[in-house]
Amino acid sequence: MPKFANVMQLGFKELRALLRDPAMMTLIAYAFTLSIYASATGVPETPHRAAIAVVDEDRSAASQRILDALQEPYFLEPQLTGHDEMDEGMDDGRYTFTLDIPPNFQRDLLDGNKVTLQLNVDATQISQAFTGAGYLQQIINSEVASFLYGPEETGTPLVQAVVRIAYNPNLTASWFGAVNDVINHVTMLSIILTGAALIREREHGTIEHLLVTPVTPFEIMLAKVWSMGLVVLVAATLALRLVVNIWLEVPLAGSFILFLFGAMLHLFATTSMGIFFGTVARSMPQLGLLIILTLIPLQMLSGGTTPRESMPELIQNIMLAAPTTHFVMLGQSILFRGAGLSVVWPQLMMLAVIGTLFFGVALSRLRKSLA
Repeated sequence: MPKFANVMQLGFKELRALLRDPAMMTLIAYAFTLSIYASATGVPETPHRAAIAVVDEDRSAASQRILDALQEPYFLEPQLTGHDEMDEGMDDGRYTFTLDIPPNFQRDLLDGNKVTLQLNVDATQISQAFTGAGYLQQIINSEVASFLYGPEETGTPLVQAVVRIAYNPNLTASWFGAVNDVINHVTMLSIILTGAALIREREHGTIEHLLVTPVTPFEIMLAKVWSMGLVVLVAATLALRLVVNIWLEVPLAGSFILFLFGAMLHLFATTSMGIFFGTVARSMPQLGLLIILTLIPLQMLSGGTTPRESMPELIQNIMLAAPTTHFVMLGQSILFRGAGLSVVWPQLMMLAVIGTLFFGVALSRLRKSLA
């Protein structure tokens, strides 16, 4: 059985070593503050105040309807320009979209002739370019139909679907991005900190000092797990309350205590992964490469970036062995939908089982490396 005093003293030693490491402290501070804010608000999934220029060669009521429909928050006020200025603005990056309305646009519409509008899109801004082009096409089709047939002909379909959006009524992209970033950073920092702590012991030669003291590999590993897990847990708690809840104004629906309990189980698994990587890698660069090879699939395939239902069934089954899959399911259920213990207990149980297996494998590897 491990000695409680040894585990606590070794853990405090890890915390003091972390406090004296400015690079790691800066990484933790950035990951749980500015990184979350920038990721949640930096790249909107829908066009937001996109710059658009219009060459209106018709100057008719029909073309004016289209101009009036291009409004904030999706688009800035359209800039009327000529062909030369339109091309120059696209080259300079001043316009994301340019729309050319040909002469005789309204007359051809009323005569039933085929009409073609030219829409140029700056695809270097790929997120807004893709969705913005769809928005523009929908706006133009709607205004043309309304102009030709009147709102009474186009506004009342025979069957009307009433859509009620749950948990995120305004479809605010930052809500999902902020919470998902906290979940990802919990995984990333816990692996990095524990792996780096073990490699730091080896590089500084203190691992040999520990081996001549009356401590066991189990106590060494347990100390690193609780100390680094505590750092990540405190940082995640502050990030959710101060950055996500207050700064970004994202409502957190469920029990915060239940989420933290799930995060503790998740950290038990991921810190064990960090110890395992620390025994495999012989230097910090090697540790970084191992983490990159592992972290990207964990984040991409766990359901936080894309829904698990859209993945091949084989990938879904394989990723059930990853703690991130269950942590993402647990975090989204609690923080978004307000789920309780009766809903998320399978994820809690799986995190406990996976964490125990990872801890056992990492401990066995640590004993062999120390021997």
